[in-house]
Amino acid sequence: MTTTSTKPVALWQALLPVAALILFLFVQISIFGGPPHLPLILGSVVAAATGLILGHPWREIEEGMVEGIVIAMKAILILMVVGILIGTWIVSGIVPVLIDYGLRLLSPSYFLAAACVICSVVSVATGSSWTTAGTVGVALIGIGHGLGVPPPMTAGAIVSGAYFGDKISPLSDSTNLSPAVAGAELFDHVQYMLITAIPAWILSLALYGMLGLSVQNAAIDTTQVDAIRSTLAASFHLSPLLLLPPLLVIAAVAFRIPALPALIGGALLGGVMALWIQGTSLQQVAVAAHDGYTAHTGSAQVDELLSRGGLNSMMETVALVLCALTFGGIMERTGLLRRLADSILKLAHSTGSLVLATVGSCITTNIVAPDQYMSIIVPGRMYRETYAARGLAPTNLSRALEAGGTLSSPLVPWNTCGAFMSTALMVSAGAYFPYAFLNLITPVLVVLVSFAGFRIAMLPAASDAAPTETRVAARAEPSLPS
Repeated sequence: MTTTSTKPVALWQALLPVAALILFLFVQISIFGGPPHLPLILGSVVAAATGLILGHPWREIEEGMVEGIVIAMKAILILMVVGILIGTWIVSGIVPVLIDYGLRLLSPSYFLAAACVICSVVSVATGSSWTTAGTVGVALIGIGHGLGVPPPMTAGAIVSGAYFGDKISPLSDSTNLSPAVAGAELFDHVQYMLITAIPAWILSLALYGMLGLSVQNAAIDTTQVDAIRSTLAASFHLSPLLLLPPLLVIAAVAFRIPALPALIGGALLGGVMALWIQGTSLQQVAVAAHDGYTAHTGSAQVDELLSRGGLNSMMETVALVLCALTFGGIMERTGLLRRLADSILKLAHSTGSLVLATVGSCITTNIVAPDQYMSIIVPGRMYRETYAARGLAPTNLSRALEAGGTLSSPLVPWNTCGAFMSTALMVSAGAYFPYAFLNLITPVLVVLVSFAGFRIAMLPAASDAAPTETRVAARAEPSLPS
């Protein structure tokens, strides 16, 4: 929907809410040590006041807030279901058995690289970084803990692998959304992504290998692995049958069953396994699903590892998402976000600088309007005509949208993706940020190859510049978060 501003938006007006938000976040997080919820609400107040000054009626601003939230409603539902799934998968012994098997097979020296590869394979098969992190990612965090690998490193490897598979899988929503908005074909987009995604993935694996060697040489007490395994065996019946629910969830998503019913089914299967294999009461299953599992194994280390999950564990994250998207919805509806992107575009004179502007706009959108879909749709709509006017094939735009939008989303703590990953893996986005190598390297590579003029796809003719808006509109609405 178009805005109804009666006044032109000055750059300082567009920057004012962003500057206020940064100031509020700094005071709350760095000085008070609090969560970012209140700063986002205060930033929304500044954005709304700016919109009113520009001539937008309150009803329009309110509609922008609601529309911003509606974008993430499916993501919020998945957040809640994943909390339930984690609770039932722990009480049933599914997570403990995955941890036990992982401790048998993996070692600190190659664990990080293996974690990245495992998540890459699962994410390629499912097309979902969220499903990957919420299932095998949870187990890998526990395995890394048992091996003495710092949780931020493990979380970084999980995020990298999950988003690598997400980006090259034709099953991914965001991988379909980016070419749809840019006007490119899906498989052309995937092939073009591989030019930078494969080198970034290989480089990431090499870095994880080096980190693994440093962890192995850190004099880790290997007796803790045996202690954890013996505690798990004493507290749960570790049957191979417990591997069935994770495999079924992964297979369901791979066969294009929507993520939400697949995860609900996985949570229900976890409850059944708890009743059948562990002999848990129905009340205990219900408590684990709602409030999370509380471990009493006699080992403080294992108790800390397994005491988590439940619907309630996701409520703070849901509140964070609502606050963040309220701010983003106001910024988008009042035209403040578009004004920021327009200012960036004025500096883009070459192909490299245009790609840099696109990537920068996507990252800015992820911070200001914190949702990966917004970071793809808004810059994609704004820059599509510019790419076509310069004779650039739409795959250049779609790749930049993926690199800047999707891959940066889990690195922003208040973004829907960052909030989900932090909650599911129990590691803050700020902590795993330096170790999410693929997410950091890929945008840089995309910009560098564009400045170098390497494999820049051009339009064969002006008539081929862009498919119709009707076709894009039909494909641009995402169904589920990746």
